[in-house]
Amino acid sequence: MINESALLESQTLRDSVLDRTDVLDRVKALSLLPDGMHVTSAMVAAYFGVTAEAIRQLKARHHEELSCNGTVTLQGRDLADFKRDVLSRYPGGYPQPRSSLTLYSRRAVLNVAMLLRDSDVARQVRTYLLDMEYLARTQSVDDPVPTATTSLDDRIDQRLTHILGKTVVPMFNALIASAGEHRRELIELRQDIEHVERRLCQHHRRISFLEEGRVPEIAAALKGMTWQALERHVADLLRRDGCTDVVVRQAHKDRGIDITARTTEGRTVAVQCKNHTSRRSIRSADMQKFAGAARAVDRVDVALFVATCNFSSEAQAIAKLSGVVMVDRHDLEAWSAGAPLKDLR
Repeated sequence: MINESALLESQTLRDSVLDRTDVLDRVKALSLLPDGMHVTSAMVAAYFGVTAEAIRQLKARHHEELSCNGTVTLQGRDLADFKRDVLSRYPGGYPQPRSSLTLYSRRAVLNVAMLLRDSDVARQVRTYLLDMEYLARTQSVDDPVPTATTSLDDRIDQRLTHILGKTVVPMFNALIASAGEHRRELIELRQDIEHVERRLCQHHRRISFLEEGRVPEIAAALKGMTWQALERHVADLLRRDGCTDVVVRQAHKDRGIDITARTTEGRTVAVQCKNHTSRRSIRSADMQKFAGAARAVDRVDVALFVATCNFSSEAQAIAKLSGVVMVDRHDLEAWSAGAPLKDLR
């Protein structure tokens, strides 16, 4: 069985169990901000029964790891937008930060539990997590539940399971930990290759459109659209690609979702449209609001954020964590010129 010290010291082992965020609520109820996705540093400290300073120091020591798992610090306009869109909905329940605000996803809170040494709650989370991993590795789901009348064969099987858990399983854990590093490197390499492939496809489409003389025409048309015209244009693109039940919502009732539709396979689609100049970029607060509406409220299958500009790095990180598909101005130009959007297939 993996011991607690190994979990505290090995990032590979921590990464292997980060999807089990349900463990948090099994140990203690985790309160979330009104967006239903994040908690503040103070809320993390309260959950683990430690000081906010202890959480701040932990974040400083493990900044890169926590950032990869959903920790983000908002400042400037991103912070102002988050206060307006989220915290202002419950002004009496949440303090209003002045210069910056650090947010943690549930995945990041579980990451903290595996790094925080001096917390009884964190130890309980680790213990629960390790127990679940041990049972998953050593006990078949088809095994009957032991009773007072367990047969001799059953008791022998249980003893063998116990011996294997003390000898063979730790050896496999060590092998898994070693293999995990290579697996993560392969996954990262695959992601890099997919990213390069996407960019090459985009450039290929743009070259094709340039040869046809269509990009300037399409770019000019998009630039001249009002936000209402852009929503109607995207709705037409959805219909062109085979979507049905395409509805452009009324602005005062959209709750962050401008268009709803259904793919040819029956998957539900939600779209947010932002008509900005190319000099601007989509901020994290806009992405958080849409992700909360699409994932926590409406729970759609495909969430598309369509923009006539690019996305900030913070917005891209939030989109990746929440599964939102980003369609920037280059993708929108290609889509408008006839290239189908692969996420709708």
